[in-house]
Amino acid sequence: MSTYSEDKRKVTTRRFQEMKERGEKIAMLTAYDYSLARLVDEAGIDAILVGDSASNVMVGNATTLPMTLDQMIYHARCVTNGVKRALVICDMPFGSYQGNPTEALASAIRIMKESGAEAVKLEGGIEIKESIERILSAGIPVMGHLGLTPQSINKFGTYNVRAREEAEAQKLLDDAMMLQEIGCFAVTLEKIPAALATRVSQALSIPTIGIGAGNGTDGQVLVLQDMLGINKGFSPKFLRRYADLADVIDSAIGNYIGDVKSGDFPNADEQY
Repeated sequence: MSTYSEDKRKVTTRRFQEMKERGEKIAMLTAYDYSLARLVDEAGIDAILVGDSASNVMVGNATTLPMTLDQMIYHARCVTNGVKRALVICDMPFGSYQGNPTEALASAIRIMKESGAEAVKLEGGIEIKESIERILSAGIPVMGHLGLTPQSINKFGTYNVRAREEAEAQKLLDDAMMLQEIGCFAVTLEKIPAALATRVSQALSIPTIGIGAGNGTDGQVLVLQDMLGINKGFSPKFLRRYADLADVIDSAIGNYIGDVKSGDFPNADEQY
């Protein structure tokens, strides 16, 4: 078990802010189930994102769009059951908050009440300001998400790096400032130029969490199955694999099959 974090206190949104103020980087990973969430939490992670990337990782969909509110609540409940220290943030799925602030609040309340998550994350800037404000009015912490927004894939038609042009970069900065001003506790910056992510991070007093946004952000997030090498078909430039579990799993299952076929499993010591 990792003992990297010497601070065993429960991570809260306030502690996110304290980490930003003292220059301590924030480590975040995704998780979608009890068993892995428990291991990630015990290893000392600061925050766990129950991402709508579950659509890709857990279900096998091509995009995040099919995920429903009920499915996100289910995955978040599984995660919170295994977590003691990390801050648990749940993505609000496509269709649960865009264009209808009343529905956005109702969706966020369901997530908080039924899953036990401690914050929600929404994709977008000025376009969803009213929805964010309505959620915040209920005392629900909100993390913003700018740059590449996977729920808008059909609008942009590509997962390429966003905000390379000055006009889009300026809008991203303006949106980040707006998210801070209305009360978001943090902002995720996905797949944007590193220089822009650094500029935004320095301009904001709230923490930024990067994914494919360079090392100038206040923290980083990766999809757990990607960084563990379980999902070997996804290899973007920003991904560093810390293990190769696909090969480990393949070998273990192969050995199990062989032992069953040969009659070696179970042996005399493994019987009652």
